[in-house]
Amino acid sequence: MFESLTERLSKTLRNLRGLGRLTENNIKDALRDVRLALLEADVALPVVKDLIEQVRLRAVGQDVVGSLTPGQALIKVVRDELTQLMGEQCDELNLLAPAPVIVLMAGLQGSGKTTTVAKLARWLMERKQKTVMVVSCDVYRPAAIKQLETLATEVGALFCPSDASQTPVEIAKAAVSQARKQFAEVLLIDTAGRLHIDAEMMEEIKQLHAALQPTETLFVVDSMTGQDAANTAKAFNDALPLTGVILTKADGDARGGAALSVRYLTGKPIKFIGVGEKTTALEPFYPDRVASRIIGHGDVLTLIEEAERNIDKEQADKLVSKLKKGKGFDLEDFRMQLVQMRNMGGVANLIDKMPGMEQVPEKAKAQINDKDLYRLEAIINSMTPSERRAPQIIKGSRKRRIADGSGTQIQDVNRLLKHFNHMQKIVKQMSRGSKVANMVRGLKNRLPRGRR
Repeated sequence: MFESLTERLSKTLRNLRGLGRLTENNIKDALRDVRLALLEADVALPVVKDLIEQVRLRAVGQDVVGSLTPGQALIKVVRDELTQLMGEQCDELNLLAPAPVIVLMAGLQGSGKTTTVAKLARWLMERKQKTVMVVSCDVYRPAAIKQLETLATEVGALFCPSDASQTPVEIAKAAVSQARKQFAEVLLIDTAGRLHIDAEMMEEIKQLHAALQPTETLFVVDSMTGQDAANTAKAFNDALPLTGVILTKADGDARGGAALSVRYLTGKPIKFIGVGEKTTALEPFYPDRVASRIIGHGDVLTLIEEAERNIDKEQADKLVSKLKKGKGFDLEDFRMQLVQMRNMGGVANLIDKMPGMEQVPEKAKAQINDKDLYRLEAIINSMTPSERRAPQIIKGSRKRRIADGSGTQIQDVNRLLKHFNHMQKIVKQMSRGSKVANMVRGLKNRLPRGRR
C-alpha cells in the first residue's frame, strides 16, 4: 500500500536523519523532494501546497531548530502533518442510534461497493458483535441482488430479499421493517453505482436518504483513482450529507493520493480502508498509523492487533509447553505457523506493516510471497505423521513421493527441509532461554481478559 510514496518519502527523510543541524537550504531541498513525492503520488495540488507550508513553518521554528536531533524532529513534523491532513484520529461508526442503525452506502460504478457491504457486515459482526442485515437497492445492474445474497451467506449476515420490479425506496422501507422484525441491530443498504453528473440517479439517492434518514451515509470510492477519488467524493458530498468515506482497493494503490486528499477536500473522515479482495480485508482507518506507514515506520500496532485476533492461543500454549518439556520443534509445528501467518493476511500484509521494509530491495521482497506459503504447506501435508515428527527419515524415495503428492519438485522438498533445519536451530536456541515462553506470554497478556 502506497509503496512508491513510501519509498520516495523515506529516502528523502532518511537523508535528513543524520544531520547535526538543519539550515534553510537543506530544509528547502527536503521540502522540494517531499513536494515532488506528493505530486507524483497524485495528491491534489491544494493539499500539497498546504501540507508543505505547514511543514515549512514548523521546520524553521522551535519544533525542529531547537531539537538535539533536528533531522529526526523534521521527520516527526512530516508524520504529524500527514496525520493532521488525514484526520488525526479514527472516526468510528455511530452505532448508538436506536436499532436498526441504518447505514446507506453510495458510490460510483465499479468502486467495489457491494463487496464492501459484505466486508463491513463481517467487521460489525466479528468486531462489534452486532446482528447485521443487508439489502440491495440496485435494481439496474444484472445479478446485483443475487451477488449481495451470495456474499451475505458467505459472511453470515441476514439478507432481505428484493426485486428489480420494486423501486429503491420501496425496497429500503421494506428492509427497515424486516430488520425490526428480525431484531437486526444494523441495516446496511447497498445502492446502485452512479455518477455525480447523472442528475436522475443522484435525485434517486437523495430520495432514498430523505425516506430513510440514515445514521451513516458512507461514500465508497476506489483509491486507485487518486485525487479523482477525492474530487468525486466532494461532488457527492455537495449533493448528499455524507458522514464518511470508505477507500477500496488500497492494496493495489502504490501512490496514496486519495488517502491524502479526501479529508482535506471533503471535510469528511475516511472511516475504513479496503486492503484486499477477501471479506476479511477491511481495516478501520487510523490516520496516525497510515502516516507512520507512509514515512516507512510501519504499523506495529495493527500487526499486534491482528496477531491477537488471529493467533490460536491454545495452539501457542501447547507449543510453548512442548518446547519447555524438551520436545523438539517439528514440521507439524511449522505447518501450524504457516497457517497462522496466512490467517494474518499472508506475507504481503506483514511486509506492508513491518517497519523499514521500504529499504528491502524489491527483488528480495518478490521472492517471498503467499504462493510460497501454500507450496510449503502442500509439501508438509503430503508427508506422513511420522515424517513430520522426524524429518531426518525423509530420503530419496520419500522425497519423490512427497513431491508427487504435493505437485512440486524434489528441489522444493529439499529447500523446505533446509529451511526447516535452520528454523529448528533458532527455535532450539530460543527455547533454552525461555524466550518463546516469554514472547507468547507477553502477547497473551496484551489480550482483554474476556478473550484469554
